[in-house]
Amino acid sequence: MLPFDIDRVHVYVSKHFRNTWMRKWDWDQTDLREALRDALRVLRVGKGKWEIFVQKKGQKKLVVAYDAEYDEVFVITGSEG
Repeated sequence: MLPFDIDRVHVYVSKHFRNTWMRKWDWDQTDLREALRDALRVLRVGKGKWEIFVQKKGQKKLVVAYDAEYDEVFVITGSEG
């Protein structure tokens, strides 16, 4: 389960993630929120960093940072497989 409510938080993406993975996967902000909402598995990998495994047009892994103070999610990068 996600440590945040995806419908309430602000979601920001890195320039790298936007220009590589989002373009390759043909995703927009709506697709990203939908994928996060339907996450298959969530692993905590640091103090504020999470690996989120999603199934949307194939399996993908997103690495995100969550800041509870500002209620923001920053998508750092992604991968396929």
